[in-house]
Amino acid sequence: MPAENSSSQKGLGVARRVAKRFAALPQVEAVALAGSRAAELSDAGSDVDLYVYVSEDIPLEMRAKIAADAQRAEIGNNTWEPGDEWTDGATGIRVDVMYRHIGWIEEQLDRVLVRHQASAGYSTCFWYNVLHSRILFDRTGWFEGLQRRASRGYPEELRRAIIAKNSPLLRSNQSSYLHQIELAAMREDVVSANHRVAALLASYFDVLFAVNELPHPGEKRLLQHAGASCGKLPAEMERQVTELVASVGKPQGRTVDRVNALLDGLDELLRREKLITSGGNFAAET
Repeated sequence: MPAENSSSQKGLGVARRVAKRFAALPQVEAVALAGSRAAELSDAGSDVDLYVYVSEDIPLEMRAKIAADAQRAEIGNNTWEPGDEWTDGATGIRVDVMYRHIGWIEEQLDRVLVRHQASAGYSTCFWYNVLHSRILFDRTGWFEGLQRRASRGYPEELRRAIIAKNSPLLRSNQSSYLHQIELAAMREDVVSANHRVAALLASYFDVLFAVNELPHPGEKRLLQHAGASCGKLPAEMERQVTELVASVGKPQGRTVDRVNALLDGLDELLRREKLITSGGNFAAET
């Protein structure tokens, strides 16, 4: 068996073992595997990303018992979503558990699929996460129903809302990311430049996936996801993104020039798709 297949099988075995422990708790409605292991993009360093959907909070002491055989555990790690992290004692594979209330995730889907509300970057990541999760436990079929609801076409109103919110942030607004990057370059503020380039790329990819009518896959492997899934791409996108990231903080990196070149390609794609006019304004719906 190839090494990557062996690693994948070990990770799935860990996921199923942990999911079985959570399934014994009455407040757990469903457990799903997501991330690279669910998408079959895992490598030896990939975590097991488990999403535990609950009707009410699980006490910390009960969560600690789930990870009782771990090499090292962080229980109650609320840096991003409420969660726990540990290293599996038997395999050395890292386990990352996130807890979500069932009403909360339903609201996240409503936000994009019903109300068509955009964010500044990553607008549809929760939709993608639900859609591409692998069910390990589903007490009443609730999560299967949630996935059926998520398995729908991309709303045109959402597509236009994401582009309308994120495209001006790139360089046309007075406080655009480009403007902030220009100021950072003038001040030789490397930390600010890095921060704003990251934010610019978040909105850039939000627009790109919306153009292609695809939910946003999240912050990792974006070039790989875009290259594999998006049929509509700006010319030279991968090279331009790579060169932009590499330019930050270098005296002759020409970061501002590289931002403009990257955004020129995106604008050309938006014009080609008739989503903006030749003057850069948003095209009227037809």
